Amino acid sequence: MEDFFAKVEGRAHAWPSGRRDLHWLIIPGEDFARRRLYEPYRPLTEQPGLHPVQPEWMHLTLLHMGPQNSASTSEVDQLVAAVAERAADTAPYDLTLSRPDIGTVAIESKGYPGAPHRALWEMTWRATRAVVGDRWPRLPATSYPHLTQAYAGAEGRLADRGALKVVLSDLPGDPVVLPVTTLTLVAEWHDRREIRWDVLAEVPLGGSLRR
Repeated sequence: MEDFFAKVEGRAHAWPSGRRDLHWLIIPGEDFARRRLYEPYRPLTEQPGLHPVQPEWMHLTLLHMGPQNSASTSEVDQLVAAVAERAADTAPYDLTLSRPDIGTVAIESKGYPGAPHRALWEMTWRATRAVVGDRWPRLPATSYPHLTQAYAGAEGRLADRGALKVVLSDLPGDPVVLPVTTLTLVAEWHDRREIRWDVLAEVPLGGSLRR
């Protein structure tokens, strides 16, 4: 497998190690993630060359915005308010996550239906543009729901995809239904092994803002 972190550091709109970027995430919650998404697949995600995502850091990315230090406190407040206004008219929904797939840079579970996720991606992007204009690129450029269980790192060459598929074939595990009720704004960073964040605001779908 290829190094995921080298790719995000080397792309046109690079995200270097240690830089805190603003993101909108869907976060399943640590207990849920541990029981349903982490423990069943530890024999897979703990293979050489991989960095398992710990339960408290499991997430689905809606929108990767710009560096936290490029936005003023007022702009962050406006971003939250703009998303909260739109989210109040958006109903919660259930997202079904599949068993993991072995990708080229990560192990991840795809989600369906995709349409509600794309609607949230579009909504957060429209809200962002309303506040900061064209200052930040649209990341990702296309969107589908997925949750990552492990990233390939600097030694990703040790993670043989064929061998990983064999390991996965021996692991039990059913699709997981994740209730999507809240959007979380975070300041997120990576250290080339792990992605972590500080929570800045939580916006419930169909409800009132929590900060």
